[in-house]
Amino acid sequence: MLVNKLTAHKIYLASKSPRRHELLKGMGIDFEFLPLEVEEVYSEELTPIEVAEYLSQLKLSPIVYDFYEKDAIFIACDTIVVLNDEIIGKPKDEKDAKRILHRLSGNEHTVISGLSVAMNGKLTTAHKETKVKFKTLTEEEINYYVTRYKPLDKAGAYGIQEWIGYIAIEYVEGSFYNIMGLPTKLLWDMLEEIRGSKR
Repeated sequence: MLVNKLTAHKIYLASKSPRRHELLKGMGIDFEFLPLEVEEVYSEELTPIEVAEYLSQLKLSPIVYDFYEKDAIFIACDTIVVLNDEIIGKPKDEKDAKRILHRLSGNEHTVISGLSVAMNGKLTTAHKETKVKFKTLTEEEINYYVTRYKPLDKAGAYGIQEWIGYIAIEYVEGSFYNIMGLPTKLLWDMLEEIRGSKR
């Protein structure tokens, strides 16, 4: 089984997101956190899918692989929210978070994660899309959520695992964990592929 085979590898996650840490641990994978910092700048000519994939690759770009153990596995993920073909980033402040939630209110949006996995110089990148529909939010609900949960570190100004996810999500089409920030099934498939290439 893959989870047993992975114990033969050092695994590094290039993300400080506590949600990604939680999900990777939930998959039974032991890993170390790589505190890498990159400037998330991309060409406006890229499509949203290309942006998500590019940013996941960018997070691995500072790594000098020769400094790490042979057969070490590196994982990076970037998640974006797209509304009417426009990428909705992280809010600048609470006022901006409320503005974003007003835009998502009553509408369907798409969450796209770009996922990159690297081992021994081989880099694989893929993506996962999930559709999410919000009910129409009241001013009171938006103010309560932003004031209490302060979702300033989250693309789209919300975390589906928080209060707003319980009371406001009408439906989800696709991977729930993708909305949390890590498409776990996709990652498992990619790890099987990159690990299986050693057979």
